[in-house]
Amino acid sequence: MAVYTLKGIEIETPDWLGGTGIAEKLASGDYEYKESEAALKRIKPGWRVLEIGAGLGYVSAICAQAAGAENVVSVEANPKMLDVIRANLERNGQGGVSLMHGAVVGDAHMSETVKFQAGALFWGGSLVEEGKSPDDMVEVPALPIGHLLAIHQPYFVMMDIEGGEQFLFDQKWPKCVRHVVLEIHLSKYPRKVLKKIVDCMSRSGLTYDPATSSGRTLGFMRVGKIQREKTDLRGPSRKGDDALKS
Repeated sequence: MAVYTLKGIEIETPDWLGGTGIAEKLASGDYEYKESEAALKRIKPGWRVLEIGAGLGYVSAICAQAAGAENVVSVEANPKMLDVIRANLERNGQGGVSLMHGAVVGDAHMSETVKFQAGALFWGGSLVEEGKSPDDMVEVPALPIGHLLAIHQPYFVMMDIEGGEQFLFDQKWPKCVRHVVLEIHLSKYPRKVLKKIVDCMSRSGLTYDPATSSGRTLGFMRVGKIQREKTDLRGPSRKGDDALKS
C-alpha cells in the first residue's frame, strides 16, 4: 500500500490502485483539489456537513478537520471502499465521522435498494441504468436525498457521484443548506439536466458561488440572511435567533 500526503492529510491506498490514474493524481497533489479547496473556503467549525460520495475519505477528512468529525456524515455506495475510508479517517484522527453505506437516490425511488456498478476504479462507480446487468453490479441500500437532508439538516453539502446527481434536484432543498458543491458529469446526461440542477438551487434560495466553482465543479451559496442554529452532538437547536450572513 502507498501513502500520500495532501494538505496535511495522509491517504493510504489499496494495492489495486497502484499505477492507476488515481495514484497519479494523488502523487501530483491534484486529487480532489477543487473539492478540498471549496471545503476549506466555506466550512466553519460546528457546521453540519453531508458528503455524498466519499471515495478514499480524503475530502471527508478535510471536512472533518474544518467542521469537527462529529458534525460530518459521509455516504459511499461502493462497498469495497468502506474499509479504506474508515482506515484513512482513523489515520488522520477523524474516526468520529459517520460513514453510511448506500447510494443516494431521488425521492421518487421506491425500493429500499438500488443497483450499483462498482467499476474497476472507485471513481467509475455509478448507478446501473434500467435494463442493464453488468458483471460487477451489486445491490446497495437506497438513500433518498430528501430523507438525508431532513434527518441531518446539513449546512454544507459536498457531492461527487459520477452522474447520480441528475436524480437529486427534482424538489426544493431545505433552508438549512447554506452551500452546495458538486461535480457535474455532462457525459452522463443531457445539458438540460444541468439546467434542472441550477433551477432547483435557485428555487431553493441558492445561487452561483464563484469562490467554489471551477470547471466541472459547481458551487452554490444561499442568498441573503439565514437563521443561526446552535449545533451540538444531539443535532440542531431551534433556540438560536441571530441572523448570520452566508
